[in-house]
Amino acid sequence: MSKSDLIWMIGGEAGWGIQSAGEIFAKTFLKGGLHVFAETEHPSMIRGGHNTFQVRVSSEKVYSHSEYINLLVALNYETFEKHIDDLKTGGIIIYDEKDFKPDKLRDDITSLQVPLSKIAVEIGNKILRNSIAIGASVAVVDYDISILENIIKGIFKSKSADVIEMNTKAVRAGYNYVKGNYNVDFKYKVNPVSGVNNQILINGIQSFSIGAIKAGLKFYAAYPMSPSTGILHYLASKEREYNIIVRQSEDEIAAVNMVIGAMFTGVRAMAATSGGGFSLMVEALGLAGMSETPLVIINCQRPGPSTGMPTRTEQSDLRFVMHASQGEFPRVVIAPGDVKECFYEIQNAFNIAEKFQVQVIILADAFLCNSMNSVERFNTDSIEIDRGLLMSDKELENIEDYKRFEFTETGVSPRTIPSQKNGIFIATGNEHNVYGHISENKENRTNMVNKRAKKMEYIKKEIKYL
Repeated sequence: MSKSDLIWMIGGEAGWGIQSAGEIFAKTFLKGGLHVFAETEHPSMIRGGHNTFQVRVSSEKVYSHSEYINLLVALNYETFEKHIDDLKTGGIIIYDEKDFKPDKLRDDITSLQVPLSKIAVEIGNKILRNSIAIGASVAVVDYDISILENIIKGIFKSKSADVIEMNTKAVRAGYNYVKGNYNVDFKYKVNPVSGVNNQILINGIQSFSIGAIKAGLKFYAAYPMSPSTGILHYLASKEREYNIIVRQSEDEIAAVNMVIGAMFTGVRAMAATSGGGFSLMVEALGLAGMSETPLVIINCQRPGPSTGMPTRTEQSDLRFVMHASQGEFPRVVIAPGDVKECFYEIQNAFNIAEKFQVQVIILADAFLCNSMNSVERFNTDSIEIDRGLLMSDKELENIEDYKRFEFTETGVSPRTIPSQKNGIFIATGNEHNVYGHISENKENRTNMVNKRAKKMEYIKKEIKYL
């Protein structure tokens, strides 16, 4: 860790703008050419509870949060109580004595009392406390306030001029108060880096979504389940722009069956859920396995079992997804390691699913889904779409005896979509013969199990990092 790393945290209740304040602070330093990692923690509550947003800023690349902080904004006593011991020697805490009076301040840190509520009311709205606190924080770091003001204008550009003006006044007021009332000696300072503007700030949810769009996603179905819900929200916001059908289903069973149906018709489709929702998808996963229908599911893990802890992070579903559904059939499990890999691996997932007609499950967690990281802009031309053995109408013209589940060297059979002439077949969840007709013949059963299993040999050759 660089000695110049700035680790900033803001804390308060849900509904106080903790998330938006954190994103604004992170983007302010990103705009200055610095590297940023941001992490949010919050309980499963719409209002109240203890919410934090930590931003780590460095002149070097960073990929995780920090166990300590050096600048804390405490909007309530709970934040002070829980995190005062996380402040490193030489750190600073910003608070408003109207909200609480610190009762155990350490000698090795500096406290700055800023009348956040009073200034906010004077500007026009108490909710502006978070913006004032951001301005005060920028003053402590001695960072260029004009960069913050421009970020405010960009973020609120869709709002009214009054909203933009109030928030701009708020950050300036917080900045001026600290500069005018304190002579701050803060050693954890970072300076803008000129000429660096090729970075984006993105979280796993956004990266998965953008990567799926790049991969040709045209249908998405899901039932909201944290921490995967953000994918539903993001894709819904892009539905018209990219001609995607986005459906919030009545439950996860409906969602995955919609996706299987869409993939069966030749449309690239996807579902996302968490462990509890994936549990409901297991029977349909087996249907896709038996019918050799490509399928892509993102499992954004949460602590379980059952409802578990909706907004917390845990990686405990690997064994579950590897062996989900009865019987044996090939599937691929991919676990991206950072937000950059989310973008590329979702594209690989679609190619693998269609090329080998298998089910691909992507494992993520709340940390990966919700944490924001500064990365170089993605190479959007690096992965080509591969639909596999999806037969065209021309290829089917001379086919008189189409065998959907024909035995081949690789185990992968040429695939058609409904309505194609000469490409009609039976699709079933039962064991079947090469035409799709139900069969309980023991030799056929052995051959079909081996056919499906044979794909793994070629999948391993395809996935270069195995």
